Amino acid sequence: MKIQTISWTGQSVERVEDAALLTGRGRFVDDLGTRPGTLQAAILRSPHAHADILGIDITAAAAMPGVVAVITGRDLAKLTAPMVAGLKVAVENWPMAVERARYVGEPVAIVVAQDRYLAEDAVDAVEVEYSALPCVVDTLATLEPDAPLLHERAGANLVSDRHFRYGDPEAAFAKAEHQVSVSIAYPRNTGAPMETFGVVAEYDPDEDAYDILANFQGPFSIHAVLARCLKVPGNRLRLRMPPDSGGSFGVKQGVAPYAVLIGIAARIAGRPVKWIEDRLEHLGAAVAATNRVTTLKAAVTAEGRITALDWDQVEDCGAYPRAPEPATLYRMHGNMTGAYDIRNLAIRNRVVLTNKAPTGLVRGFGGPQVYYALERLMQRISVELGLDPLKVIRANLIPFGAFPYRTASGALYDSGDYVQAFDLALAEGRLAELEARRDAARAAGRRYGIGFAAAVEPSVSNMGYITTVLTAAERKKAGPKNGAQATATVSLDPVGSVSVHVASVPQGQGHRTVLAQVVADVFGLSHHDVRIVADLDTGKDAWSIASGNYSSRFAAAVAGTAHLAATRLRDKLGLIAASQLGADPGQIGFAGGAVFAKGQPDKTIPFGRVAALSHWSPALLPAGIDQAIRETAFWTPPELSAPSEDDQVNSSLCHGFIFDMAGVEVEPGSGKVRIDRYVTMHDCGRILHPGMVDGQIRGGFAQALGATFYEELAYAADGAFLTGTFADYLLPTATETPDIDILHIETPSPFTPLGAKGVGEGNCMSTPVCLANAVADALGVAQLDLPLTPARVAALVAAPEPSLPASHRTAAKTAVTAKPGDRALRGEGQAKVAAGPDAVWAMLLDVDTLASIIPGCHGVKKLSDTHFKADVTLGVGPVKGRYKAEIKLSNLVAPQAATLTGSVSGALGTGGGSGRVMLSPGEGGGTLIAYTYEAAVGGKVAAIGGRLLDGAAKAIIGQFFAALARKASPSRPGFFARLLRRHA
Repeated sequence: MKIQTISWTGQSVERVEDAALLTGRGRFVDDLGTRPGTLQAAILRSPHAHADILGIDITAAAAMPGVVAVITGRDLAKLTAPMVAGLKVAVENWPMAVERARYVGEPVAIVVAQDRYLAEDAVDAVEVEYSALPCVVDTLATLEPDAPLLHERAGANLVSDRHFRYGDPEAAFAKAEHQVSVSIAYPRNTGAPMETFGVVAEYDPDEDAYDILANFQGPFSIHAVLARCLKVPGNRLRLRMPPDSGGSFGVKQGVAPYAVLIGIAARIAGRPVKWIEDRLEHLGAAVAATNRVTTLKAAVTAEGRITALDWDQVEDCGAYPRAPEPATLYRMHGNMTGAYDIRNLAIRNRVVLTNKAPTGLVRGFGGPQVYYALERLMQRISVELGLDPLKVIRANLIPFGAFPYRTASGALYDSGDYVQAFDLALAEGRLAELEARRDAARAAGRRYGIGFAAAVEPSVSNMGYITTVLTAAERKKAGPKNGAQATATVSLDPVGSVSVHVASVPQGQGHRTVLAQVVADVFGLSHHDVRIVADLDTGKDAWSIASGNYSSRFAAAVAGTAHLAATRLRDKLGLIAASQLGADPGQIGFAGGAVFAKGQPDKTIPFGRVAALSHWSPALLPAGIDQAIRETAFWTPPELSAPSEDDQVNSSLCHGFIFDMAGVEVEPGSGKVRIDRYVTMHDCGRILHPGMVDGQIRGGFAQALGATFYEELAYAADGAFLTGTFADYLLPTATETPDIDILHIETPSPFTPLGAKGVGEGNCMSTPVCLANAVADALGVAQLDLPLTPARVAALVAAPEPSLPASHRTAAKTAVTAKPGDRALRGEGQAKVAAGPDAVWAMLLDVDTLASIIPGCHGVKKLSDTHFKADVTLGVGPVKGRYKAEIKLSNLVAPQAATLTGSVSGALGTGGGSGRVMLSPGEGGGTLIAYTYEAAVGGKVAAIGGRLLDGAAKAIIGQFFAALARKASPSRPGFFARLLRRHA
């Protein structure tokens, strides 16, 4: 009998996940059944960026049909503790606002009802009295001594300031022939997965235990944070994940606070509670990547060799330093010299708080911010020193013979041949052809540029890197943190079938396919014979704090651990088979679904028979084998140690290499950037599934395209969130995403069981700066801030505008113009009313008249002759809600003019402004009313209906004066009276 050996690992076999996902049979959190009686939750969120909560009236909401509970921050505080932060700072990090709201979108109350519709209606009935406070949203402005303070007990908005020094950077800068620097303001963006957050929670009062289903991705160090927040031991918090997740890109670690909120809602309501986040909630209040302000300086020789780097990074973590932050700032700490051999390094890391949503992990976290600064610096060195950019990169790359290579700040780069990858990319990427295209385009007067970027892609994070934010003394007191524990269980059932379970829930990466390939190779089976269970339950599955699907750890750590578990179980089966076959254990082989003695074809047993023996005939097991039914492996690499006394840290286990080059053409008139060619070279160690690796690269490229040209989570100066829909937060589609050339070399990692490294985040790190360098080359500009929108690029291209003629300068100074990102509504107009000025003046001060002419008014209350309150319903585009309005009159000149100042607030947002109304006699005894106004809005109205506001404001004001004109006009005969008069 001839046994055929097939190796599945390394082949692009068909993905087993796709059939279910493409036919709508995926099992996402919202697809899974819930217990009878499960309630639905809706969340009321703050329309203010910074405001004290003076009171919350839930009376009307609680009395509405179907409403079971209304929960406020004070209710939450009685049953929970603040969430632990990654920093030693006096900040109470509650999952919901308690006494004060600190960002637009912060939860203020939760309504639990029989269904989501009733809950949403009741949210509108909750009345919150706020006292607005000054806010700060700018990363550097929050450092100013007079900046509004977010947390009084912290004493400042600067919550961490650490200095690091490796080598002798001062001496290197003193000796430098040149010094080159860049300043970068990296914007906020997010992963925007198709599926938003989802939580289903249940509380058992007898056990004082929580059972929470959530599409959480890890790291499971957050499990300890949640248990402490809920005031229960870890074994009384069961956290379950669904089998499928509709994308994450790092974002779904941010579901953690909502697991607490919905858990408490279930406890108070006494029944299971479900909550599914909507898109506005997700964009405005889920998880954003940090925006960072960086100043980076280099000491450089005349030949372009860098001898030292000096980093100054200011990290904006939003309103709260929510765990695992400041992970984004410190994940790359060991990699701050990138792919370059630089031995002298200075770093200053500051963490600040602003009135924006808290940040978290977004695909590539830390990498885009670091490499945008570092690779822009490399391009500036070549420009300022008049050198070929490729020569500058080559002169600084780590040489092949240096691996494993220890960086100045402590990372241990496992393997690589950066120079070979660089040379192959230039040759196989056809650089010469690209340069010829550039030269031809420039000769024709077009703006064409070529950009390059080199990056080291870290994967399998060291759980101790985050503690680098603490001093050595603080770390010693807290105890060492390190490692990257991965777990996998391989089991055999009574008929010999193989199942694999891992503590990593897929979000589209293809876990089931790759794990089946890896384990099938160990047992000599077809990959179709191995079943993968990918959902996770902390109540019964093997897991550790590093468990989860993040930091590109699947191929290197999770699949490798599954290989280890399968190998241990196979070795046991080998001893059993040797005993059954009367063969030497060293001669036992596994292939083609059989177990056999090598070189003895008559000694063969079907795999299923050997695999089932522990179930059916345990007495036949050879000595030393207790069972061969299940094997669970826990693996952590010894290379990941805790930070040293001098703050060196190997922040990740594996380090892939990327070299990208791009040719782009800029259209000067429109500012549109066309990608002519994009080449990306990758070394991700051993490739387990080539098709999926290329898929990860293409996905990372598409996401990076968004970060480069489209995406920014924008806030106004008053903290209002401006990009609450995909009409304002733009994402690239297939139409905007060009094909790319993908190249590979393989230098297997000596630190992982399979030699694999991560590959899922690299282009999120390398692509934005590669494209920016190409645009800079095309336009000859030094400063480029993302996103490179057409308007921003066109402004870089445009020549200075000619000065205005003297006759126009005065008008230009007084003209009202909107600022970028400003939501101010400004306008003016006129209306004619048949009544005289005295009558119109009296009408404007009459409560009943105002109630009848204000659009959507439900009633007006007169507090004084010049002070009124009203209850109104207003709509802007898709947003419609009820508001409390307050109006004051001042600067009265009866019956000629008055200034109106007003404000509105409601569940959908806030608004305020002022206007001047002027009355003058008109023709025929009537009145000409002239008015000007200026107003601003915030909250959900600004986030969703922002682009419709100007037209809506004009329409509402027009309706007001039209109603006033009708009210003031003499009574008009009815239709039949006019008809009879016509025929009389």
